Amino acid sequence: MKSGYTYIMANNRPTLYVGVTSNLTQRVYKHQHNLIPGFTAKYLCHKLVYYEVFDEIMQAIIREKQIKDMNRDDKIRLIRRMNPMMEDLSYTILESPWKAPQNDDPSSPPLSKGRLGGVV
Repeated sequence: MKSGYTYIMANNRPTLYVGVTSNLTQRVYKHQHNLIPGFTAKYLCHKLVYYEVFDEIMQAIIREKQIKDMNRDDKIRLIRRMNPMMEDLSYTILESPWKAPQNDDPSSPPLSKGRLGGVV
């Protein structure tokens, strides 16, 4: 089974977007370059401010739903426990936030459907 990531992207306001993926590097790159039409491109949520790693993608999906059910203040508290200054963590997972990942796998699962992501 594939591993998974639950993550939160933000802009400078901060508007928050909660997502799930099996390839965090690729997904963050796509968000930062507006390659995924929709919420993150519209609101310029380019900063990776939080993420969790799971052994199985289903665990990440369950966690995504838990985080999406949190109110805004709880999401901010969650982020600040890992990232007190809400800095862009993409530098920790990408060689550079502007360099395309080497293994761009188009089979990466799409953003979760059934719930609008992230408006908090």
